[in-house]
Amino acid sequence: MRNYPSIGLQVADILLPQPDTDMTKWAVIACDQFTSEPEYWDEVKQTVGSAPSTLHMILPEVYLGTLEETARVQSTRQTMHSYLEHGLLQQQEGLIYLERSMEGRTRRGLIIALDLERYDYNKGSQTMVRATEGTILDRLPPRIRIREGAPLELPHILVLIDDPGQTVIEPLASARLVPLYDFDLMLGSGHVKGYRVEDCALEQQVVSSLAALADPAGFQKKYGAGSDQSVLLYAVGDGNHSLATAKAIWEKVKPKVGMGHPARYALVELENVHDQGLEFAPIHRVLFDVKADIQSALGGVFGKTYHYWRSASIEEMVEAVAAQENPGQTVGFISAEGFGLAHFTKPSLNLPVGTVQAFLDDFLKDGRASKIDYVHGQDVVTKLGMQPGNLGIYLPAMPKTDLFKTVILDGALPRKTFSMGEAKEKRFYVECRQIT
Repeated sequence: MRNYPSIGLQVADILLPQPDTDMTKWAVIACDQFTSEPEYWDEVKQTVGSAPSTLHMILPEVYLGTLEETARVQSTRQTMHSYLEHGLLQQQEGLIYLERSMEGRTRRGLIIALDLERYDYNKGSQTMVRATEGTILDRLPPRIRIREGAPLELPHILVLIDDPGQTVIEPLASARLVPLYDFDLMLGSGHVKGYRVEDCALEQQVVSSLAALADPAGFQKKYGAGSDQSVLLYAVGDGNHSLATAKAIWEKVKPKVGMGHPARYALVELENVHDQGLEFAPIHRVLFDVKADIQSALGGVFGKTYHYWRSASIEEMVEAVAAQENPGQTVGFISAEGFGLAHFTKPSLNLPVGTVQAFLDDFLKDGRASKIDYVHGQDVVTKLGMQPGNLGIYLPAMPKTDLFKTVILDGALPRKTFSMGEAKEKRFYVECRQIT
């Protein structure tokens, strides 16, 4: 491993399964996906069977609060130890460049480890690695139970850089690299290829390009930031709660293990926000067991600045939400009765998701719905929203080019503001790293 402290980066020792492993069964999607669709995870189980798989080393969050949660906390560690003891995992030295293809688009990534000493998820953070959205502390304990004492980490964290000149990751696409894997991902999630960067000159090119992005003078000019604002080089796009979990454990063990311990770092996939294959998708809301008239509640909060009308079709609703005609903000509603549109002429926050989430927090706190879930895709929010007793809230996407400047100047966004692609496009667990 090699450390580059000035940019908070480590070229980590990566573990990948033996060459004869069925990689389609090995790789499974991030644990926080399809949390209201147990049928997806049932199909994953059937696909994997007893084959070596990252499925046996994670806790899919669909199982939180069930008997399987407790069982999996123990079984994940046992599987990790077994894979290590039986030599299933082989070490790879160097950066790993990857290409993920789906539905005619390809996005590029780079597997690195980030220094948790350069990361802070708290509001107002000025660290080099920063959360883009609010962190829900209640979501950390189950992840801590999985990671704490585990010998391995498996990353589903996606971290963004703002590199319009495409100087960091993109040059690797035409370089001579060592092939590591090339396989189809399960259940319609496309294809992935991975390559090892063994040329030291290429590694130095990556490091130098990141250092240029982190230059304070260039940073201030690029974003119109003040001299009192520190450089934001890495913005956490997906997996903020997993990175926050790693940070929490590192702070706990640091006094005992010293600063050179592998737990100081967390494995992530780095992507460029300007990658043409990367699209930002909205994260919709679904309320379950709704006990009160939400339209009356919204009217009570926003008064005459709130307007609601029925929509003739889902197509009409989607088109109106996408248009976001000024002034104000528009969101869609989906229920067993059909579709509707809600318009806020004087919204409480800058983004529709912020206006809606602030209201929903109070609505849930008062017990007017039993729970909320955050889902990807028009089809999922429609299917769940139309079930009796439920309510789906359909939200617009955020322009990805606004992300860095918004976080730098305004701070972290409301939680679950955006998604890097739809659910099936999320990162799959492939690489591992030893953290004990």
